[in-house]
Amino acid sequence: MLKNYFKTAWRNLVKNKLYSFINIAGLSVGMAVAILIGLWIHDELSFDKNYKNYNNIGQVWQFVNFTGEKASYNSMPIPLAAELRNKYPEFASVSLAATHTGILTAGEKKLSEAGNYVEPVFAEMFSLKMIAGNRNGLKDINSILLSESVARAFFGTGNSINQTIRMDNKTSVKVAGVYEDFPDNSSFKQVHFLASWDLYADNEDWVKNSKTKWDENSWQIYVQLKEGADFNKVSAKIKDIRVKRDDPPAYKPEFFLHPMSKWHLYGDFKNGVNVGGLIQFVWLFGITGVFVLLLACINFMNLSTARSEKRAKEVGIRKVVGSVRGQLIMQFFSESLLVALIAFILALVLAQLTLPFFNGVSDKKMTVLWSSPLFWLIGFGFSAFTGLIAGSYPALYLSSFQPVKVLKRTFRVGKFAAMPRKVLVVTQFTVSVILIIGTIIVFRQVQYAKNRPVGYNRNGLIEIDINTPQLFGHYNALRSDLLNTGAVAEMSESSNSVTVQYGGSTDISWKGKTPEMHPLLMANKITHDYGKTIGWDLQQGRDFSRKFSTDSAAIILNESALRLMGFKNPLDEFIKVSGKDYKVIIKDMIKESPFAPVSPSYFILYYPGVNTINIKLLPQLSAGAALAKLQAVFKKYNPESPFTFHFVDEAYAKKFGYEERIGKLAAFFATLAIFISCLGLFGVASFVAEQRTKEIGVRKVLGATIFNVWRLLSKEFLLLVIIALLIAIPIAYYFMQKWLINYEYRTNLSWWIFASAGIGALAITLLTVSFQAIKAAVANPVKSLRTE
Repeated sequence: MLKNYFKTAWRNLVKNKLYSFINIAGLSVGMAVAILIGLWIHDELSFDKNYKNYNNIGQVWQFVNFTGEKASYNSMPIPLAAELRNKYPEFASVSLAATHTGILTAGEKKLSEAGNYVEPVFAEMFSLKMIAGNRNGLKDINSILLSESVARAFFGTGNSINQTIRMDNKTSVKVAGVYEDFPDNSSFKQVHFLASWDLYADNEDWVKNSKTKWDENSWQIYVQLKEGADFNKVSAKIKDIRVKRDDPPAYKPEFFLHPMSKWHLYGDFKNGVNVGGLIQFVWLFGITGVFVLLLACINFMNLSTARSEKRAKEVGIRKVVGSVRGQLIMQFFSESLLVALIAFILALVLAQLTLPFFNGVSDKKMTVLWSSPLFWLIGFGFSAFTGLIAGSYPALYLSSFQPVKVLKRTFRVGKFAAMPRKVLVVTQFTVSVILIIGTIIVFRQVQYAKNRPVGYNRNGLIEIDINTPQLFGHYNALRSDLLNTGAVAEMSESSNSVTVQYGGSTDISWKGKTPEMHPLLMANKITHDYGKTIGWDLQQGRDFSRKFSTDSAAIILNESALRLMGFKNPLDEFIKVSGKDYKVIIKDMIKESPFAPVSPSYFILYYPGVNTINIKLLPQLSAGAALAKLQAVFKKYNPESPFTFHFVDEAYAKKFGYEERIGKLAAFFATLAIFISCLGLFGVASFVAEQRTKEIGVRKVLGATIFNVWRLLSKEFLLLVIIALLIAIPIAYYFMQKWLINYEYRTNLSWWIFASAGIGALAITLLTVSFQAIKAAVANPVKSLRTE
């Protein structure tokens, strides 16, 4: 019997090809979107969960008060680690860490890789999966642990243990172990080597000199709590460690623990309170996935109920020949379940085919969870649920018809029979319009930040990290050789990148500063030619110049610093950093998030201790030819290292990476939502046109024009879309305004965004409905009047 139900269901699908296609296509696209979003959410929620001690690992952060509001930082002083380790029994493990991009050399092979200097306990704390060697390898100060990919790059498939690696052309270490690469959904996915913290401290004098400095905040501290210890309670215990010591700083640091479970999705703090973070996008896409799937289910139910009214005679005949209501219910349910099952299988194919594109947009490496029983349970469970819900109306309602009324044509579906379909169409377009508006606003916000003046010229500007000692002490000679290549317009050095804000000071005073003010001013130590290299725009005063020997005691402030200090005539004022300096004012330079205010900053001349080489390329040469000439120069001064560089405009573009990916994903889902809505609208319009065939024939015989018929069939759907717009626009305005509040530098919600979305929805509706309306309008009225 069950076999016959599905055989009959299949025949009905084949007989009504158009409606079957619309049902299956819409539902499969909706399911595919749900699968993709589900995989994305699963990847986000499983971030860092590969670690055995996941629930007990945390990182030490601190709140500091520079301007009356608490700011949060994960940079810590070195002596705090020993304090936690020795005086607080709640900690099972404590490890200092410093991120470092270094030059690794093995034989003739040279690689520039990112890694961490850590204490030996780090490997056990983060449960490294060792392929060779063991986790205790870093107990030897002259050892290193390599990721599997780096070990393979150096030594192929051969044995890596005890092989010699040269680090930054400074010291040689032995490979003590090879660990499996950290997963892509891990906070350490870029970490490709682990070296000894003691080796780092021995090789870097500034690190060695900071071992007892409580106010040198430049490193990370990772901790593992003992079983049963609570993060909040331990945070309360360690909160005032610094302020209880001698000579507490004016910025009043408060230490706290940030659990690993919150690193990825709850990384934003505002005035000492965790305000979430990327979790907002998980919710956003979760809701989007539900809505897109809802649109597909609405199509399914809409067309199922519409077609079911045409099957009233079939129900009457089957009851007359002996079918009982239970059999009819099973028949209708089997049809719905078959459609849902076919749609699910097709959705899996669509998801697999589009996954490479989706991974590219979302910057992930996800795969369909073919081997997960939970995945299949959810998939088939949802398909069954969708089939039962969509089939419930025809199964329970039509099976209750009295055959005598149906066959005598005294059965009427009632004037409110179309109301559910109208409500569902309004719901569809409400969701679609909200997604369209949201997509426009996300793209507009990204574009708004992109067009923000940055205070310097990124075109043709490249940066080279100084990773080895060979590049120190050759500034004038290196600059001369680079300028002589004919590829370089200007060259300079600085203590950090033009796109990164790192290193600041609170030990700054000026006339009029109140005792309560303890602002943090970000610092960049630069050479004379820095301004000409990056092309900054001076607002007042002049740039540094070799013509003035007094410039060694001069300082350049940005506009944010000037506003903070409140100088009316800044060139006549002095501030004290490490002596009295005069000021030159420039435009604000964006070094942090393009969506946030510019931090107060200053620039001073300081040749030793620079970390970055800045080079402005001449536009006359192609980038490839220019870089080839630069490589030859750097090989001369630093032959043991690979020539590595990055373009500043590319580094700056990465600051928009997450928002741009969200915008592209939102556009992708909004397009699919519109597609699904149009499929449903096309199907319902087709049904309505078919239902009113005889009416249209009569109207044409009485003189109605094609335009009259088109208007008759279109106005109902346009009215439904207008109602959807009236619902969608206020909802979209409310939620997008709340989203924009997260950005201090943000675009406005202009009226044209909502108007264009509304006009677009109306245009799409007209295009979709017009096909069926015009098709019905041009039909031969004689054939229309013969229609039963």
